[in-house]
Amino acid sequence: MMPKKAKPTGNGKEEGSVPCKQVKIEAAGGPSSILNFESPSDLFESLISPIKTETFFREFWEKKPLLIQRDDPAVATYYRSLFRLSDLKSLCSWGMYYGRDINVCRCVNGKKKVLNKDGKVHFLQLRKDFDQKRATIQFHQPQRFKDELWRIQEKLECYFGSLVGSNVYITPAGSQGLPPHYDDVEVFILQLEGEKHWCLYHPTVPLAREYSVEAEDRIGRPTHEFTLKPGDFLYFPRGTIHQADTPPGLAHSTHMTISTYQNNSWGDFLLDTMSGLVFDTAKEDLEFRAGIPRQLLLVEATAVATRLSGFLRTLADRLEGTKELLSADMKKDFVMNRLPPYHMGDGSEFSTPGGQLPRLDSTVRLQFKDHTILTVGLHQDQSDETQEKMIYIYHSLKNRRETHMMGNEETESHGLRFPLSHMDALKQIWGHPAVSVKNLKLPTDEEKENLVLSLWTECLIQVV
Repeated sequence: MMPKKAKPTGNGKEEGSVPCKQVKIEAAGGPSSILNFESPSDLFESLISPIKTETFFREFWEKKPLLIQRDDPAVATYYRSLFRLSDLKSLCSWGMYYGRDINVCRCVNGKKKVLNKDGKVHFLQLRKDFDQKRATIQFHQPQRFKDELWRIQEKLECYFGSLVGSNVYITPAGSQGLPPHYDDVEVFILQLEGEKHWCLYHPTVPLAREYSVEAEDRIGRPTHEFTLKPGDFLYFPRGTIHQADTPPGLAHSTHMTISTYQNNSWGDFLLDTMSGLVFDTAKEDLEFRAGIPRQLLLVEATAVATRLSGFLRTLADRLEGTKELLSADMKKDFVMNRLPPYHMGDGSEFSTPGGQLPRLDSTVRLQFKDHTILTVGLHQDQSDETQEKMIYIYHSLKNRRETHMMGNEETESHGLRFPLSHMDALKQIWGHPAVSVKNLKLPTDEEKENLVLSLWTECLIQVV
């Protein structure tokens, strides 16, 4: 059952409402918000136009919803081109499967009813469920098949430094696909076809770390209620309770959610870097290497809380002077699972080095910087089981677009490993527009040539 419309208070605001920026844009001269792909920051600013990036992150990001309602036929036409109901017929012919690629569902009495069949999706059956059962079609990660979405999300991953996924929801008139719920991701919504009626509610868990369905009797009245039309844009933070339906008597609705920042909090970063910090400290501090009390693992550990607090203070003091933090998993996982650079053609420029072979008298420059990560990690020698710090360079040039955000698909890391003594030379390459090979900060010419040859073989540098 849909909630009743929230009544405004005397000052025109809804009772208990959270401020929600609403922008109305009239079409003028030409398209006002066709996306700009010159750089990741240009792309994001054009996505949220006319709101400026600084304003967005100061006032809205992780704080409150932003609604931009546009009256611009050019933007509406562009949004509509990203994904249509009519695209499903050709996509189904490529071999889509229920659960993996497509979910069919409907909200019935406040609960999600899944109507998936087994195995491969057949378009005629899918359309029958859509028309006769008034079911919502949820298409997972369409950037795997739609080039323009690949282009958008690849730039957004560069901009946020976090994985960016997407889903498309197609809902017939007078129907609702999902019950009220909140997500563990930052959500950007583009209305592609038709109209969608939305209700947003106060979070019960601000900046939630997990997805959860919420019962109607727990969420209260909507803080915001509005209808999106083609070309409109909506943002809300993770944890925002929401539900949406297609108004009766109108055509179907198609909207796309673009989501990011899952498991990308300070808490996650602390968990990722703390193990490396403890490893470094234990090498130098005898207290960290001393054994724990006998039978501590058999009893409640609260008895040693004071001792643990002391260790944490020691770690905090050490952290103040640390130049390099060891990343256990976050950086590697991001690079392994993100989209490869957007390209036309077969992508051979990412798999086969081209151009002149770098030599000692060459000048080289880094390419695809947005798709590489340089980090320090621990390497375990298999022969003697010792651990040492090494420099790791991971890149996404050879990642497979077809497996992006598909969780259960196997992925592999691509990159290089260097001794810690190469850090200054690598920072020269990463920090300058171009650098002479003979001026790299390494003791021998052989090491300089081997370094640039390794990077060139991975298509990470080119001779200029």
